[in-house]
Amino acid sequence: MKKKILESYLSPLVATVVNLLLAYVVYAIARVAYLLDNWNYFSNSLTADVVQGGLVFDTAAILVTNIPYIVLMLLPLHWKETTFWHRLCQVVFVVVNGLALAVNLCDAAYFPFTLRRTTTTVFNEFGNEQNLGGILFTETLHHWYFVVLFLIVAYGMWRFYTTPRLEASRLKWWRYDLTTLLSLAAVAPFVVAGIRGGFATAVRPITISNANQYVDRPTDAALVLNTPFALYRTIGKAVFIVPQYFKDEQQMTAVFSPVHIPNDTVPMTRKNVVVLIVESFGREYIGALNWNLENGKYRGYTPNVDSLIALSTTFEYSFCNGRKSIDGMPSILSSIPMFVEPFFLTPASMNQVSGIADLLSKKGYETAFFHGAQRGSMGFMAFARKTGFQQYFGREDYDADSRFGGDGDFDGMWGIWDEPFLQYYCAKMSEMKEPFMTAVFTATSHHPYKIPEKYRDVYPEEGIIMHKCVRYTDMAIGKFFREASRQPWFKNTIFVMTSDHTNMSDHDVYQTDLGGFCSPIIIYEPGSDRQPAILPKVAQQIDILPTLMGMLHYPDPYFAFGIDVLNTPADSTWAVNYLNGIYQYVKHGHVLQFDGQKTRAVYALTDSMMQHNLAGTIPQQPQMEQELKAIIQQYMDRMTNDRLRP
Repeated sequence: MKKKILESYLSPLVATVVNLLLAYVVYAIARVAYLLDNWNYFSNSLTADVVQGGLVFDTAAILVTNIPYIVLMLLPLHWKETTFWHRLCQVVFVVVNGLALAVNLCDAAYFPFTLRRTTTTVFNEFGNEQNLGGILFTETLHHWYFVVLFLIVAYGMWRFYTTPRLEASRLKWWRYDLTTLLSLAAVAPFVVAGIRGGFATAVRPITISNANQYVDRPTDAALVLNTPFALYRTIGKAVFIVPQYFKDEQQMTAVFSPVHIPNDTVPMTRKNVVVLIVESFGREYIGALNWNLENGKYRGYTPNVDSLIALSTTFEYSFCNGRKSIDGMPSILSSIPMFVEPFFLTPASMNQVSGIADLLSKKGYETAFFHGAQRGSMGFMAFARKTGFQQYFGREDYDADSRFGGDGDFDGMWGIWDEPFLQYYCAKMSEMKEPFMTAVFTATSHHPYKIPEKYRDVYPEEGIIMHKCVRYTDMAIGKFFREASRQPWFKNTIFVMTSDHTNMSDHDVYQTDLGGFCSPIIIYEPGSDRQPAILPKVAQQIDILPTLMGMLHYPDPYFAFGIDVLNTPADSTWAVNYLNGIYQYVKHGHVLQFDGQKTRAVYALTDSMMQHNLAGTIPQQPQMEQELKAIIQQYMDRMTNDRLRP
């Protein structure tokens, strides 16, 4: 009899523990799905530490999200022990953990585009998209197996949920209430410790960056984390925190300063500037920049861009500064890299910001930004206006131009197909007064990986689904330059072409921590006597602004985190990017990985698979650390104090 009474007292606690263990199974299934769907990114570096770290972060997420459920189960109220109450608890449990499963599975599909777990900035990122429903529907069709998995696991949660027995209704109320109150009090410390990441008093609540202690590569941190944790840990959090590597600003500025003061005595050259930001057009797809792939047999998917490179200046190593389109815009046009979160999804986006358009507008240039999507998409229009573009041309403007095909050229998802929109871009520039500065952001070479129906047989499926889109966009770029070459402004123009970020990959060297940031940077100046070359230098998107200012002999001080890569000695060129709490700094033939406190790894650039950690063995490491610290502190200080102008 006494045993039966004791079981009745403990039944809610036991049921709660059993059901929370069921939640662990759900999170484990989600992590396995995340791994298998992105196997190419993780297969070469899996360790048991990933499992250990995953349990730590799953514990935190499970306990935070299930607090309402735990409280409902362990409320010291005798009258709640009814079938209705426990059915309510079951619904709460399945809904909460079903949502957690759903966001984890959605993020598995999104990972190849970002190489990180999704945070709360995603709601701002897609806040202006009118076709979000269509995007989600298309992704659901492409990842139908996740829908099946979700339904099976959700049913399993409902089926295997443990409901406590209801003998408590026959017990003395004060005994039951006292026992459940003690149960709640006993559970509370474990919940707090699980959320913090441990019992030790020195343990701070774990954050996203703590995932790096369980992995050797920043990319793998995404596998350790879970999406519910990444979402709730970034709600209302300060994005930029100023480190104190340098106590004296003069000392920091002596190491690195983003303020450029030209000492050029040559009068400013009033050439036109045209910047092509080609969606997802990673370096991997370009045959001319991959002469060493596949034993020299790789030809890539870009014959037109290969021909352009033969007439241009480009670089042996070139990188983007972020993994999203909204990272590429500030990097390319304002020389602001992505650290921690995309710049214009943070409060710092309200700072006074300059850019190529703003600088050249002050010198009498007419400026315009072109994007074939609906106005407001991705926040591009707001950023373009903020950084000095006088005009903006989007899908609506293309539709209104009777010379072109109107909305019949809409791809049904993002914007106007690249081929007609680049022809529109060329035509509109011919109507502008010289000198002008323009930028175009293309749309086709991207998910959902569609091309116009008339090109289906011309560019069939090959390799990976992205390749046919690359071939189509390459064709569109070739037609653009052929048309541009017939215009009177052509030989008085500097063209720069890059991608906003990289995309799908089928070569291991482009799936590493650094390989995922390899973007082309191509400078084409048809009216110049500059000899075409692939320079033995490191270049990055944030170098585009200062390099253009150098080519134009811009006379005034300006703000840029990058350098004039053409007028900088090869050994002094560098690149920086940020991935899952790790800063990567490329210089002196190496890439240094720094977690904000210490160097975690150093790899030679010739070690393309990043397999041999040289930390502590190369003489340049202290200097690289010092320079990277100065870049980080300058960035954080200027972001938080609105100092993004000279």
